[in-house]
Amino acid sequence: MKIAVVGIGYVGLSNAVILAQHHEVVAVDVDPAKVSALNRRESPIADPELSERLRSASLALVATHDTEQAFHGADFVVVATPTDYDPETNYFDTSSVETVIAAALRLSPRAAVVIKSTVPVGFTEQMRARHPGATILFSPEFLREGRALHDNLHPSRIIVGDRGEYGKHFADLLFEGAQDDDVPILLTDPTEAEAIKLFANTYLALRVAFFNELDTYAHSRGLDTAQVIEGVGLDPRIGLHYNNPSFGYGGYCLPKDTRQLQANYRDVPQNLINAVVDANVTRKDFIAADVLARAPKCVGVYRLTMKHGSDNFRASSIQGVMKRIKAKGVPVVVFEPSLDQAEFYGSEVLGDLTEFKSRADVILTNRLAPELADVAERVYTRDIYGRD
Repeated sequence: MKIAVVGIGYVGLSNAVILAQHHEVVAVDVDPAKVSALNRRESPIADPELSERLRSASLALVATHDTEQAFHGADFVVVATPTDYDPETNYFDTSSVETVIAAALRLSPRAAVVIKSTVPVGFTEQMRARHPGATILFSPEFLREGRALHDNLHPSRIIVGDRGEYGKHFADLLFEGAQDDDVPILLTDPTEAEAIKLFANTYLALRVAFFNELDTYAHSRGLDTAQVIEGVGLDPRIGLHYNNPSFGYGGYCLPKDTRQLQANYRDVPQNLINAVVDANVTRKDFIAADVLARAPKCVGVYRLTMKHGSDNFRASSIQGVMKRIKAKGVPVVVFEPSLDQAEFYGSEVLGDLTEFKSRADVILTNRLAPELADVAERVYTRDIYGRD
């Protein structure tokens, strides 16, 4: 079976690798550097397990920027292109997904198109109406940046938004590539699958916001946050997981998915979704004010990334804190090894960690790192457990 995967990011690459264990896979991307790296069996994204699997496993996987080559004769076309949230339209920008669907159906009209990109609720049905007779499915992705391959090899669940033979076939392909034998598989209608994705990520954002607001209260009143979290989490209905305070939820998915769900609630009564979005703004306001209360002369930002093992810092919460501090006239310097540039939004980027430490009298880090142990007295973080 031939499968084309469009988009060599976390979602596309991890899916391409698990599918290429048993089938011919052609990965497509507009970025020549990503295509070249993948053809050299090098991962263009930070994910240790992906890098190792590309080096050592026998995979029927090639990369190209030629969509005609990729789509010709394909049985499935998996779309994993970015859908960034556009605040002006209050909607995901789905233009890349729409372009890929149209091209795939033009070049390989009998292929089943599987949307892996996150889209608004109702998008798949719109595409089906636009392309009558075509087979278009939606399958939400549940992975963590830096652990993308692991989360596809050991999925929490496989959900495909199609209850017919194509939905079952694609679910079987994902299950075939997994290493677990007890993966829950759920076939739903496409609109329900789209809602599952947005509600799942919004619940995660809600949980982050809850423990952050708990920490804000404890910190403001002189309480031990860890003691309160432990006592709350010992209730098995709540649990001692996903409870580590931070500067706010961020990364590529949670900010845009919560905003998109909020937009999808237009004309539907709600309070909670608005509160989740607003809570994240309030948390960054609080963190910035708490840092400024220390009257720093220069603030250092140690890593722009959200998580350990990730090279992605799109919409990271520490950037929001950084912007608020700069708006008050306090200079900021940045240490981010993945940046090969002299400035980041007007702040100096330092490549030398020793110089960085010497320049900053307060050092912000969303997650603690051993490299900062020697300047612990100047480190500002809300990280309690040393994990994501």
